[in-house]
Amino acid sequence: MSGPGAGFEYPPVEVSWLKRDALLFANSIGCTPDELHFLYVIDFYAAQKAIKIPGVPEFDPRRAVDGQRLIQFLKPLPVTSEGRKFELRTKVLGVYDKGRPGTVVETQSELVDAATGEAYTRALGSGFYVGQGNWGGPKGPATENFPPPKGKTPDAEFSTQTTTQTPILYRLNGDYNPLHIHPEPGKKMGFGGVIIHGLYSWNWAAHGLLQHLGASDPANMKEFQARFASPVRPGDKLVASAWRTGERKGEWEEIRFVVKIDGGKIVLSNGRALMKVVGAAKSKFISAMSRSPQIGDRLSYDGAVCTVRYIGEVAGTSGSWLGVEWDDAARGKHDGSHKGARYFTCRSRSATPASFVRPTRPADVPVSFIAALQDKYAAELSETVAISFSGKVAEEVGFEKTRSKQAQLSELRYAVLDGTRIDRVYGYGDKKIEDTCAKVVELDLSRNLFMSVGPAVDICRELPRLRELRLNGNRFRDILEDEGLRHNDAKKSLQGVKELALEETLMSWEEIGHVAAHFETLSTLSASTNQLSSLPSIPLSSLTSTLTSLNLEFNNFTSIAQLNSLTALTALQQLHLKGNNIATIQASNSSPTSPSSTPVFSPNLQYLDISYNQILSWSFVDDLPICFPGLTSLRLAHNPIYDHSAGDPKTNPKTLTEEAYMFTIGRLTGLRTLNFGAVTAADRQDAEMYYLALIGKHLAAVPDTPEAAAEVLKQHRRYDELCKLYGAPAVNRKKEINPAFLEARLVNVEFIFHPHLPGDHNKGDGSVVERRTTRIPKSFDIYAVKGIAGKLFGLTPLSLRLIWETGEWDPVAGFDDEVGDSSGDEEDPEGEQEEDRNQQQQPGEKAGKFVKREVELHDGPRQLGFCVDGLEAKIRIELR
Repeated sequence: MSGPGAGFEYPPVEVSWLKRDALLFANSIGCTPDELHFLYVIDFYAAQKAIKIPGVPEFDPRRAVDGQRLIQFLKPLPVTSEGRKFELRTKVLGVYDKGRPGTVVETQSELVDAATGEAYTRALGSGFYVGQGNWGGPKGPATENFPPPKGKTPDAEFSTQTTTQTPILYRLNGDYNPLHIHPEPGKKMGFGGVIIHGLYSWNWAAHGLLQHLGASDPANMKEFQARFASPVRPGDKLVASAWRTGERKGEWEEIRFVVKIDGGKIVLSNGRALMKVVGAAKSKFISAMSRSPQIGDRLSYDGAVCTVRYIGEVAGTSGSWLGVEWDDAARGKHDGSHKGARYFTCRSRSATPASFVRPTRPADVPVSFIAALQDKYAAELSETVAISFSGKVAEEVGFEKTRSKQAQLSELRYAVLDGTRIDRVYGYGDKKIEDTCAKVVELDLSRNLFMSVGPAVDICRELPRLRELRLNGNRFRDILEDEGLRHNDAKKSLQGVKELALEETLMSWEEIGHVAAHFETLSTLSASTNQLSSLPSIPLSSLTSTLTSLNLEFNNFTSIAQLNSLTALTALQQLHLKGNNIATIQASNSSPTSPSSTPVFSPNLQYLDISYNQILSWSFVDDLPICFPGLTSLRLAHNPIYDHSAGDPKTNPKTLTEEAYMFTIGRLTGLRTLNFGAVTAADRQDAEMYYLALIGKHLAAVPDTPEAAAEVLKQHRRYDELCKLYGAPAVNRKKEINPAFLEARLVNVEFIFHPHLPGDHNKGDGSVVERRTTRIPKSFDIYAVKGIAGKLFGLTPLSLRLIWETGEWDPVAGFDDEVGDSSGDEEDPEGEQEEDRNQQQQPGEKAGKFVKREVELHDGPRQLGFCVDGLEAKIRIELR
């Protein structure tokens, strides 16, 4: 050979093959059973390593057939085991002597990732050893039967024609028992020759059910089982019939089925599967399927999610209808009744959460978790649309970098999949979660199509870094029986989650507690907007020592006593009760002396939000330290108590909020934060002095008797404590005087004068104050009053300023910073608000406080009786 390239030798390539490769090659080119020397090259029995089971006879595996098989699909199996090590771990469940027919050996086999110990499938099977009984062993338990429904037409039927090639090809899956290729073993066992593998019929039936009822999506089958009733010979036609039972375990419906030889015996009996029934596949790829709705199904129409509550006819109309309850009650038209007839009941207490839709109306296609994740984040980068204003394209600074980072799902930390129509974990061909987004820390799965908590548990199982999970707005069913929570490793899968949100799920407190108890390290639980009106005692498991924050906002509580079961949460530090209807401490039907009427929470509970409720009485505020002995931070704004003055009914409405703020501080001695504003020492002193003065006014308004005073002081529990701090308040009782008497026309005026302190009376050397008291007719004008004052103190009248000291208190600037309410972020009720307030306060300024109100009596003809209130007045004299 000559010429360019001639003589060049390529590097050698290693070549290897297995016996199965040779058999597959022979099958692929058409070798038949008449050419067994091409197809049968494995000594099956020599290859089997028989392992004796202790305590029972040694059985001959050459005379063994399958009895019954059940398989549970725990996790999606990867398409290849390359790079990983899997093990089949099998244990014996029982060995039973069936007498002359033979012996049954029941086993459990789990396919396990050897590195992690995670099980992917679990198979329960029974091997029947023909003619090897009568050894004196136990008979075993009776087998549970699952017969098909009597008198009901099958919901699905399918068939297949076997050939002589069927067992030859199927054996390449690894079952090389000569019973399925050579006639001699079958003749010895009484089968008359070659029989097809029992697992061929079993797996064919499983695939047929998935194809005709589960849209060929493996995620729609959870469990499958059948009993091997009789053998199948090559050439037999198999016919399968399947029935939907309507019985459900969470989101899984039970299917019954049988497989027969066409016109002959039953091949597979006791057939049962747990499936999500979504219809038949239209192609070999998973495509958009028209659902066959069932009661309880979650559907989405144009992005609006609903739950099917009724399927059937509606009087006065033709055809069938779906009665649905919308998650957004505003979309509905009624409550499940139509023209006086009730068709279903809604979980929502809204007046119009329901409507009827036709079953033919196309629903939005549900998706898997992985598909939703990729569509939300990976697809956003390619689908970005330029933003323009008046035809000019705006430059997006930083957005491209953000989208590029989000598109790298392997680096994703925060995944928000709210309202993305997720109904399962995996779809056909999806990658594993742990290989896609294993670094997710916060996950929002709110308002999706889940029917059970199980899929959320499965997702969490593959997110080891997950710390926060939001499931708001989902409508789970049969929660107390949810198999996803019953799974052995459910708590292990959820142990890293610290924060859980179950808002707007319409779950009962028992259901919320059942779910939350599976999160063994949970510290924050949000269960707002769930129509809760009471909290019965339930097992709280580890929550009693781990839960520190509980949100029960916008429910239907009317008293604190309805929360009595929460006193078991000894670690609880924050309790959010905003937007309920709470008005009292005790329940309306309980006695105040009842032991359970006044709940006492753990001293660890320091923050309480009871804003936007129906609190009308200050006795409620007085009882708070009894219920919450550790209370230091309170949010009380937007209650009716803030709209009514507890003092003078003439109080200016503008001062009601400030007054209520002072009363609250004065009544609660341990309070350090109120309505997001820190309570300083000066604030407390002003509030307590103002509150004490108010008590004095209340005492002055009742008769001067011990009984009347005691009745007033019952409403002010801190009176004695405040008197020790600031002294008893002045109690000025007004005498009832006949207006016709001269006494009723005179004002008793006390003039106060600092003789050596012109100008500001608060500045000086502390000289002795001069006081004069006289009675002045109400009809005297201010000029006359100044004349009397000048005469009393020997001063020129027009050089004087008269200041009436009213004895009342007024708020001054600064209250907007302290008691201003915010309905926004409430994460840090103390720190952040205090920091903002301190930044606004200038050096030398005082924060908001109350000061005594004073009024200058200006020169003029106005009469004294119109300038001061009552028959007593204290007037300070200052020099101009």
